[in-house]
Amino acid sequence: MNVTVVWATPEVQDVVPVAVPSGATVANAVEKSGLLAQYGLDPMEVGFAIFGHRARPDAPLAEGDRIELTRALQVDPKAARVRRAREKPLPRSTRRRKLGQTG
Repeated sequence: MNVTVVWATPEVQDVVPVAVPSGATVANAVEKSGLLAQYGLDPMEVGFAIFGHRARPDAPLAEGDRIELTRALQVDPKAARVRRAREKPLPRSTRRRKLGQTG
């Protein structure tokens, strides 16, 4: 059975096709890909997904599955949105006028 294991960061995108036997798991495919060793990734800190859906290392694979190695978020998405909003205020024409203000 053929699957793909993927590791991506802003600097690198590595896609490794892997042939695994029927009944193989996410962990089997990841080990066979060699990506953990190649990039010095800690297996205890890496998560897994199959086509973007979180998966456990013991999840069984199907033909053509794409296994993504995931990492912890570097920035909380809500905090990043607030920071961007503060850094780039709305254009003057779209700001709401305070009640009672004219012209």
